[in-house]
Amino acid sequence: MIHHSLGFPIETVLMFIILALTAIIIDLYAHHNDKPISLTSAIMWSLFWIIVALGFALYLYFHHGSEIASLFITGYVLEKALSVDNLFVIMALFSWFAIPNNYRHRLLYWGVIGAIIFRAIFVVIGTGLLSLGPWMELSFSIVVALTGFMMLKNQGHDEKIKDYSEHFAYRIAKRIFPSYPKIVGHHFLLTQKQLDVELAKPENSDIIHKMPKSVLYATPLFLCVVVIELSDVMFAFDSVPAVIAVSQEPLIVYSAMIFAILGLRTMYFVLEAMQQYLVHLGKAVVCLLFFIAAKLALNASEHLFGYGISISPIVSLYVVLVILSLGIIASFIWPNKH
Repeated sequence: MIHHSLGFPIETVLMFIILALTAIIIDLYAHHNDKPISLTSAIMWSLFWIIVALGFALYLYFHHGSEIASLFITGYVLEKALSVDNLFVIMALFSWFAIPNNYRHRLLYWGVIGAIIFRAIFVVIGTGLLSLGPWMELSFSIVVALTGFMMLKNQGHDEKIKDYSEHFAYRIAKRIFPSYPKIVGHHFLLTQKQLDVELAKPENSDIIHKMPKSVLYATPLFLCVVVIELSDVMFAFDSVPAVIAVSQEPLIVYSAMIFAILGLRTMYFVLEAMQQYLVHLGKAVVCLLFFIAAKLALNASEHLFGYGISISPIVSLYVVLVILSLGIIASFIWPNKH
């Protein structure tokens, strides 16, 4: 395993930057209109993003060997798996805010941009902290295990029950901008002029006197995306230690996360259609978190006390793939009774 800060030649770093930027640009322009994404289209795009990630893994394999390539794939698969829980939260948010299908990919796009920025910050902080020594590794192990216990506790709870009007991000957004209760096209914010046009419509006569004077007004789309962004910060706090457990090399960790995040928009629509079938996938993700927590703890124990088990990158990859496969197979053997 590479432990120094940037153990890759400049051409590998450039390859990642070029591939990631090209992928982001493609993602931006592929779904820029307000048409709902069909399940077929979502599946095809999800496969495309997986092929892009495997292409980068192949580059790593030929230039840096099988160990580095397997570290990247393990991190990638792990981030994809952990994203499932986050996407279920986003599904509940869309339902609570009553976001129409044709605007959902627009909100997901801003969620992806936020995720790319937050992951970069958390990866730098996380890898920096781990370099302080094995005690930090033990701390990360506890964080990952606690995340697993929290997810286990929430298994079977319906996310739609939650009232997001009490959410910290929602209340902050409403303090900054007065909110207009209706969705107006794909606008996140409305100017006073745009609001006057809306209030002039007969069906809005009951809210004319309820709107205070302001320069900008938040629509439900804006409030929803603010809650998504803060939820993602909390999710990054949980998922970054888990992926760092795979490798402490910032480029491996960040590239694995970025390629996993790039496919999230289309993966959302696949998951939305498949959620009634993948009923045991959440349990598989919890098992993954406990495995990662154990891997970190054993690694720290080896450094601190001279005994522990070192789990190789190839073994980690097999464990991650087997646990996820079992979760998917179990979902089809024991489906939801309702």
